[in-house]
Amino acid sequence: MSADTDTIFCYHCRTHHPKEEMRLLVTKTGKRWRCLKSIEATKQGKAAREAYGKQMTETNKAEARSKARLLNAHQ
Repeated sequence: MSADTDTIFCYHCRTHHPKEEMRLLVTKTGKRWRCLKSIEATKQGKAAREAYGKQMTETNKAEARSKARLLNAHQ
């Protein structure tokens, strides 16, 4: 998936989102873009944060598996 100029990479969930769904936050390591969905998830309490984190982990793993299959298919 290639991002166009109307999207920004969210360091939290590691995907691109439309600019209007993003906020620039100051962290210990500098300024980072984060999507509103991930920001709201942190306000919902520990259980919601963990559920959101697990969901994003599964999404990222599935994307990595898909990319690996495509890479292997082209070799």
